[in-house]
Amino acid sequence: MRGVVFLGERELALRDFPDPTPGPGEVVIAMKASGMCGSDLHPYRASRQGGAAAALGLGGKGEPVIAGHEPCGVVAARGPGVSAEEAPTGMRVMIHHYRGCGRCRHCRSGWSQLCPQGIVVYGVTGHGGHAHFMKVPASTLVPLPDALTFEEGAAISCGTGTAYGALKRLGVSGRDTVAVFGQGPVGLSATMLGAAMGARMIAVDPVAERRRLAEELGAAAVIDPGAVDPVAALHDLTHGEGVDGAMECAGSPEARVATVRSVRTWGQACFVGEGGTVTLEVSPHLLRRQVTLHASWTFSTVGQEECARFVASRKIPLHRLLTHRFSLEQAAEAYRLFDTQTTGKGVFLP
Repeated sequence: MRGVVFLGERELALRDFPDPTPGPGEVVIAMKASGMCGSDLHPYRASRQGGAAAALGLGGKGEPVIAGHEPCGVVAARGPGVSAEEAPTGMRVMIHHYRGCGRCRHCRSGWSQLCPQGIVVYGVTGHGGHAHFMKVPASTLVPLPDALTFEEGAAISCGTGTAYGALKRLGVSGRDTVAVFGQGPVGLSATMLGAAMGARMIAVDPVAERRRLAEELGAAAVIDPGAVDPVAALHDLTHGEGVDGAMECAGSPEARVATVRSVRTWGQACFVGEGGTVTLEVSPHLLRRQVTLHASWTFSTVGQEECARFVASRKIPLHRLLTHRFSLEQAAEAYRLFDTQTTGKGVFLP
């Protein structure tokens, strides 16, 4: 089979790999859709020098791994110890893209990415979904509701599921006004899901196309942080109080500070974007306003399944988030476009 690997410095390659064979407790998934995530841009842009091995997803022998951590497909083969009842051939599945020890309390509760024994992140340190097949432990499988397409399942497998997990951390409901900084695939998902939960959602992004899409997907208001002070604008939209909750999905220091400063007294802020740093003035930004600051990293297997059920039962038009579709042979073109950070979500259809 062929798979996409990141080489660093905005280059990638489509390379040949052996078709995977499942070992004990494993299954092989035939890929139907594999999403592109904003965090892919870290290994895509990474330097090939120095300490770039982790960023480039180098395996134990220093060989690049297949990219793609938003995989969705059907069960194609089972290894020893995996029953037909557990993973019937043709079963439609998403994949929780982490593997831990399987024994600690985090793994047993579905949070294998928190395993203290070390983890494999599929698409980063283990072969991912930008290929025709993918081998994973059966424990990583999450059922895909029949009402959802494989493309929607791929979105839920990281970006949309991450947004759902952060909204749950904030306890969002119909009584809330919530600001979302950054309207890439994660931020757009948060805007869409938060609106479905009944909240008044306000989208903040410097790109006009993304602000337009946010309005179409449920934002009650949009703000261009390049034209106005977003903190002042959010206070103006909330009678001077500030929003009840704010999420940072941009990964920038400025957005993180604005996220905290935009919430009201007793409000809640949540950091979602990966990497980088932030400097906060603890007393005026946090302590003297009784602000709660959360950090939210993806989701559990239970949370992933819950998100899929929520999208299906509420008939949320998640397909509108998906603006670009590619074959594996178009990977170089796909990531050049995605690197502009002006699009909705892209997905590979192997």
